[in-house]
Amino acid sequence: MRASVLAAAALLCAAPLAAQQPPESAIPWLSDSLSSPRTIPAPDEPAATPLTGTDVTVMPLGQTRRDAVGLLSSRLTGLPRDAFAGSDPSRLARLIADQPTDALPAMQDMVLMLLLAELDPPRAAADPDALFFARVDGLLRFGALDQAQALLERAGATDPQAFRRWWDTSLLTGFDTRACDAMTANPGVAPTLPARIFCLTRTGDWAAAALTLDTGRALGAITQAEDDLLAHFLDPEMFEGMPPPIPPRPMTPLAFRLLDGIGETPSISGLPLAFAVADLRPTTGWKSQIEAAERLTRARALDVNRLLALYTEGRPSASGGVWDRAAAIQRLDTAIMARDAGTVAVALPPAVARMDEAGLLVAFADLYGEALSKLPIPPPAANLALRVGLLSPAYEKIVAPLADTTGVSTDARIAFAVAVALGDMTGVASDDPLERAIADGFTGTPPDHLTRLAEGERLGEALLEAALLLADRAEADPQDIADALAFLRSVGLTDIARRTALQLLLS
Repeated sequence: MRASVLAAAALLCAAPLAAQQPPESAIPWLSDSLSSPRTIPAPDEPAATPLTGTDVTVMPLGQTRRDAVGLLSSRLTGLPRDAFAGSDPSRLARLIADQPTDALPAMQDMVLMLLLAELDPPRAAADPDALFFARVDGLLRFGALDQAQALLERAGATDPQAFRRWWDTSLLTGFDTRACDAMTANPGVAPTLPARIFCLTRTGDWAAAALTLDTGRALGAITQAEDDLLAHFLDPEMFEGMPPPIPPRPMTPLAFRLLDGIGETPSISGLPLAFAVADLRPTTGWKSQIEAAERLTRARALDVNRLLALYTEGRPSASGGVWDRAAAIQRLDTAIMARDAGTVAVALPPAVARMDEAGLLVAFADLYGEALSKLPIPPPAANLALRVGLLSPAYEKIVAPLADTTGVSTDARIAFAVAVALGDMTGVASDDPLERAIADGFTGTPPDHLTRLAEGERLGEALLEAALLLADRAEADPQDIADALAFLRSVGLTDIARRTALQLLLS
């Protein structure tokens, strides 16, 4: 025990005592868990000679740049390997940072695909990791922590910038012990005092953690806010009956875990999406798990089957909100499994209404669209089942039997959507501005500036710009809607164009 305490004190004394700078990232909540590297040369170090002319990036032969690392091969994405090759990494980083977290599901899926794609890195990159970190930060902002963690682990996360992100993801996904083991085994990442103390407790060495905190106070290496939070975490009984420590702003994963450890788990409702992942732990209440899963499903960061598993986990104990959705899904799910078309016709309208209110209708269609199409559901629920089917990935297969059928629906919007799904806009006319914009997108020519980008090995950049044209969903400018759909169609992403149009029309 004495040896471990002395070792902890020695590590603290060796750490830099200068004020820590916030991490350089588009993500403001990243923990300041690592000591900032020294950027001022020591007196005996020669000053660096600045380069002139063109920037040159040097790397060992055969080494794979992290910008090129991905989880989805070109065979899976259908994207050419040079989709980013001609782009400026800083421009790509801005476009990624500008993507909304509440985009149309089809656009969100496309952006996530770009962030996870295995593509050639930009040739103009002065920093070989610039696009890699922009992609990781984009995943973190969307709450896609499992994907970000996998990308970091595949690319290697031993340097401070990558490790900071991997560390925070691990804290929120529940792998804090593994993160601490990695931090201990990699002294080059230089953890800060709160991170050291937290990791000492993960190994059970609470005495060393307490001594490290005391030493930090004596050396002035800790702020008052950090002191309060760590002291409560190390000895919560000492503060019994006293107000809990004030949560920091912005909340960080490390602070979240410390507050969670003293029984003051912050509500995730006002926190960034990434924190919702922490509420998926089985130790969290059922209602909180469902709410977290709904947030992440809306952002397309969570498999919808995980949400279904939570909806059907038990019997709702109350009514309203989450409980109404869970009850409606349970009734419909039971009826579909029993292949009882009459009961499905009764259970479908309230389930659609509840999921539509929560912005989860496309996720609902992912689950049930194809299954509903295989049941002889009587009207008027049959029209509702068709709407759900049109929003599902199987939309084309579902409407194929309707190709030669006239009077498919008494609902003009559904009839228009069927034409979109069939890919045949011949003779389709409408006075509705949204429908006219969609028709123009499937019959008109793409905008020149996006076409030029795609032809200049900047297809990924063009797709990110097209996604931003649709950031306002059905409220977007009609010309922007037409341009985005025409471009997606022109580069062979017809399925994405159709799914986008169907979601604009029906969700």
